[in-house]
Amino acid sequence: MADEKKPTTKKADAAKAAGDKAEAKKAARKSDAKKASAKKDPAPKKAEKKATGKKASKKTAKAKKAPAKKAAPKARKAPAAPPVVRASARYVRIAPRKARLIADQVRGLHIEKARALLQFSPRGAAEDIHKLIDSAAANAENNHDLIGDEMTVASITVDEGPTLKRYRPRAQGRATPIHKRTSHIAVALTPAED
Repeated sequence: MADEKKPTTKKADAAKAAGDKAEAKKAARKSDAKKASAKKDPAPKKAEKKATGKKASKKTAKAKKAPAKKAAPKARKAPAAPPVVRASARYVRIAPRKARLIADQVRGLHIEKARALLQFSPRGAAEDIHKLIDSAAANAENNHDLIGDEMTVASITVDEGPTLKRYRPRAQGRATPIHKRTSHIAVALTPAED
C-alpha cells in the first residue's frame, strides 16, 4: 500500500518539479475535492430536474410521506388503564395546611379504611374529606357503573383557594389582619386490585 501513489494533476506535477511544496499541496487538495464530488450520486440532481412542475413536487412529497405512515402501526397498544372516578370540593373554608394533614393519611387506602379513619378523626377537615370521598363513590356507581365500596383512593390533592381578608380591632386604635384561608380539594378513586 505504501508503494501506491495518488494520481495527481498536471499542475501538481509541474509544481513538484519546480520544487514548490506549498503549490503542490494546494493542487493535490483541489484534485481530491474534485474526485470526492464526482463520486457523489448524481441521481438526486436528476430527480430535482424532473420535479420542476407543481404536480411532480406533489408526487415526490407524497412518496416521502408514505414510509412514515407504515412505521406507525407497528407500535404495541398499552393495556387499558383502570377507570378513574373524580370528585372535587372548591372553596372549602379550611386552611390547606390543616386539610393536607388528613389528606396524607387517607391517600392510597381502601375506601372502607379511609371512611373509618375519617369518621373517628378529631380534625375539622376530616368531615369535609369524608363527604368528598362519599361523593366520589356515588359518582363511581351512578356515572361509571362501578361498585362504590370496592374503590381505592388513588390520589387526593389539597390546593390553596382564595383568602378572605378581615381585620380585628386592637389596642390603641390599631387593626391586625386576619386571613381566612380556603381550599380546593380533589379526590380520584380507582377500582381496588384483588
